[in-house]
Amino acid sequence: MAAESTAFTPLTLPVLPLDDEVVLPGMVVPLDLSDAEVRAAVEAAQAAARDEPGKPRVLLVPRVEGTYARTGVLGTVEQVGRLADGDPGALIRGRGRVRIGAGTTGPGAALWVEGTRIEENLPEPLPGQVAELVKEYKALATAWLRKRGAWQVVDRVQAIDDVSALADNSGYSPFLTTEQKVELLETADPVARLKLATQQLRDHLAEQDVAESIAKDVQEGVDKQQREFLLRRQLEAVRKELRELNGESDGEESDDYRARVEAADLPEKVREAALKEVDKLERASDASPEGSWIRTWLDTILDMPWNERTDDSASAYDIQGAKAVLDAEHAGLEDVKERITEYLAVRKRRGDRGLGVIGGRRGGAVLALVGPPGVGKTSLGESVAHAMGRKFVRVALGGVRDEAEIRGHRRTYVGALPGRIVRAVKEAGSMNPVVLLDEIDKVGSDFRGDPAAALLEVLDPAQNHTFRDHYLEVELDLSDVVFLATANVLEAIPEALADRMEIVRLDGYTEDEKVVIARDHLLPRQLERTGLHQDEVTIEEGALRRLAGEYTREAGVRTLERSIARLLRKIAAQHELGERELPFTVTDGELRGLIGRPHHVPESAQDPAERRTSVPGVATGLAVTGAGGDVLFVEASLADPETGAAGLTLTGQLGDVMKESAQIALSFLRSHGAELELPVGDLKDRGVHIHFPAGAVPKDGPSAGITMTTALASLLSGRLVRTDVAMTGEVSLTGRVLPIGGVKQKLLAAHRAGVTTVVIPKRNEPDLDDVPAEVLDKLDVHTVTDVRQVLELALTPATNGASPEIPAAA
Repeated sequence: MAAESTAFTPLTLPVLPLDDEVVLPGMVVPLDLSDAEVRAAVEAAQAAARDEPGKPRVLLVPRVEGTYARTGVLGTVEQVGRLADGDPGALIRGRGRVRIGAGTTGPGAALWVEGTRIEENLPEPLPGQVAELVKEYKALATAWLRKRGAWQVVDRVQAIDDVSALADNSGYSPFLTTEQKVELLETADPVARLKLATQQLRDHLAEQDVAESIAKDVQEGVDKQQREFLLRRQLEAVRKELRELNGESDGEESDDYRARVEAADLPEKVREAALKEVDKLERASDASPEGSWIRTWLDTILDMPWNERTDDSASAYDIQGAKAVLDAEHAGLEDVKERITEYLAVRKRRGDRGLGVIGGRRGGAVLALVGPPGVGKTSLGESVAHAMGRKFVRVALGGVRDEAEIRGHRRTYVGALPGRIVRAVKEAGSMNPVVLLDEIDKVGSDFRGDPAAALLEVLDPAQNHTFRDHYLEVELDLSDVVFLATANVLEAIPEALADRMEIVRLDGYTEDEKVVIARDHLLPRQLERTGLHQDEVTIEEGALRRLAGEYTREAGVRTLERSIARLLRKIAAQHELGERELPFTVTDGELRGLIGRPHHVPESAQDPAERRTSVPGVATGLAVTGAGGDVLFVEASLADPETGAAGLTLTGQLGDVMKESAQIALSFLRSHGAELELPVGDLKDRGVHIHFPAGAVPKDGPSAGITMTTALASLLSGRLVRTDVAMTGEVSLTGRVLPIGGVKQKLLAAHRAGVTTVVIPKRNEPDLDDVPAEVLDKLDVHTVTDVRQVLELALTPATNGASPEIPAAA
């Protein structure tokens, strides 16, 4: 390919600045002479042309934001006259590119500069690549001009064969920016300039295609909406005509959310929020999913009982009547009944004095009923609602792991719902129900949040009058709700949540209370479920007492009820088989023949040779489990010095605290063995093994300290531990007996197990006030401060004064 040649011709020309405009060679443009700079340049060119042949010449230089371009265009003044609007003007034609040099002087007021004209020469014929580029540019330009309907211009573009002229022809394109035109002007190489013009035109056509596609989609959407709107209007008109023909009303108020909101008795802020949503609904399309979400939200708002409150029944203000309702439906549980009675009394006095609302808060209550399973925590909530004449709603929290279950889902989610608290109030139909939060200690947490943290605001009397559900997003007053939470283990409730509730402990029933519950509640209910009448089957009190004491051993009454149900089913089946006549009276002697032998015979009722404490080294302790209080046996043995390794071995799935208690008990006996007249000299060479039966059950805590000390002392001394004695207390290295917890539950367990003597720490003596009087009357409770007192009470007297023979482990 022959190389192109470029010639440079020196020139001296007046500058005609063009603000934010670019003129390329070959273009003819009219300029307004009313502009001072334009007029000065034209007049200077005319003055210089008087002495030179040809037309006046100027240098057209683009000026962008006050900065001149490095390249201008030589222009000739073709004509001076008036423009179409009557103003003076000049018609100037671009002739060629001029590279601007230094400034100089010349006639007139214009700026004169020296420049070099760039002459472009391309070989003939054009190279193949350049010819293809020319062909592509013409095709793109033709496509763009045809879209604009400029058919005459298409022919003119097709007639241009010069590469430079074809590239400069793009200067007429209205879609090019000033910067793009300046770039074309400053590109001296014609081929490079044509490539640039082709790329600019290609980019514009691509943008135009996208814009046309978007405009088409928008237009189609608008046409569809307009068509749908017209069809719906026609459908409404047809329905209206049909209603008029059938004599029906013009519409139902339930379809008009604005009318429903304005007619509803809503708080002011809730009404404002609802009306805003109604405005959105009226603007939204029927096919829009947002309309469905708004309708669901409005239905929820309108269904909420914002100003509905259940008037407390006459029995609620009759404190004696309310207490009678509680007593009739639940035996025992005096602490809870007393607290509910206090609440009703305070509420009555506040109502009498016009103090129903203080500081925006009403007189609700937040109680936590903590106790072992089967003591009646859940059923107590319904009885409280009955006593107060309020609605009752139960919210099961066991296994809940999603925070949204409490606070609700955000309305941005598909299928969003309010939380369980809002749904409970909605279900109750009043703003002051009794809400039972069942199994609050079984709430978990995972990646979806912590429901217990969401309950902090719900159960805080200082905050729940402005509770906000994520779904409703309006304030909900929960300060008049009576919240009753149930839990089996207080330690499983987060500390911050437990601090917001008033803890009421239900430590289980005495045997007498179980008999009353079985007689007055369980037996009538099971008779009805088995299809028997009360005059057909009678269970004597002695049989009920034996069922409670020997066939079941629990803090509650669930197993007792199952035993009664099993007994009644057996009688019903025998009657249907013709083996037994009704009516029938069940005595304690009939139980074995009907439901088998008892499973829990008290230790005191067993043969002396079969009792666990019939050998040295076994002591009876008391413990608290998730099912209430229980009796715990501790066994100790010494290994043979020739076969067993020295040291302490602990078994029974013990926790760290209990292991430490065993170490403390052993250390105390080693250091005080001589004082207690115990042969502890061989403990250095013989291994000590302490075992807690029921090895599958984890055990922990310090309260078995004195029990382990007593078991070891019994083993070393050979003196048996009294069968009727059970003990609980923490032991220190100096032999002090330190206080523990769960005294009431432990004493109830001792009573159920047939124990008559109980040893507890002296500092736990105030806890005896919580133990029922009928239990204390049957127990001989000793309060001690030192482990020596425990040994004196628990160990049987030594025989013959001889040194005992220490038994070895089997």
